[in-house]
Amino acid sequence: MSPELPLVTKSQLIHDLSSLGVAPGQTIMLHVSVRAIGWIVGGPDVVLQALLDLLTPAGTLMKYIGWEDDTDDFYQWSPEQQAVYLAERPPFDPQTSRAYRRWSILSEYLRTRPGAYRSANPGASMVAVGGKAQWLTENHPLQFGYGPGSPLAKLCEGGGHILMLGAPLDTITMLHYAEHMAAIPNKRMFKYRAPLLVGGQRTWVDIEEFDTSSGIVDWKDEDYFAIIAQAFLGAGNGNSGLIGAAQSYLFDAAALFKFAVQWMEQNLVIGKE
Repeated sequence: MSPELPLVTKSQLIHDLSSLGVAPGQTIMLHVSVRAIGWIVGGPDVVLQALLDLLTPAGTLMKYIGWEDDTDDFYQWSPEQQAVYLAERPPFDPQTSRAYRRWSILSEYLRTRPGAYRSANPGASMVAVGGKAQWLTENHPLQFGYGPGSPLAKLCEGGGHILMLGAPLDTITMLHYAEHMAAIPNKRMFKYRAPLLVGGQRTWVDIEEFDTSSGIVDWKDEDYFAIIAQAFLGAGNGNSGLIGAAQSYLFDAAALFKFAVQWMEQNLVIGKE
């Protein structure tokens, strides 16, 4: 870390997290920018340890981690690129496949933490540690992995919270669950191919999702995730504050999901202006 950043200790992190509303026994889905927090004394692992200490073993910490070198845009590649991957891309293994580093250095740190459970959907893969970790990540549907039965649906069902620790509001993964469930006509979809272990053999499988990259519809402002989050905050929901130097938010997952579905059904049907 740069010495120009403010020093942030584990005890300060626990104090700041508590002030924001993180408490023992909660189930938390984490989105984080480590750099936004400051110069963390002891390194990035301290962020995870502070959260887990505060949550206690009864609590649970979950994070979206995806899959490094993913194949989400397989069908957009050249025939030559597709051929190389079809021939030699190793299959997705929930136990060993690396987390996508784009989603923070802490993704791989949490995946490799003792006692971690990782869901078996390659593109929508989640990892969790704690009391509800196995339940959250087990039986993750392969098709439409952000919908019913997903860790996101279970987070709402289980009274979970979403912690935006210095992360931008347009990165709230929970809102993909709202996109899935919102009653909106002609939602955009996409398919990709991923190599999975099926009966011990590497098998390329077609996977279908609603579009989690470009949005489910064209709209006047593509960044509607941030708009939804700001509207939710503006309606008096959620907690906000600093954790270290990072502007952070704590949301009730089920409340945000319900708000987002209603917002999408009222606004996204108008089409692009």
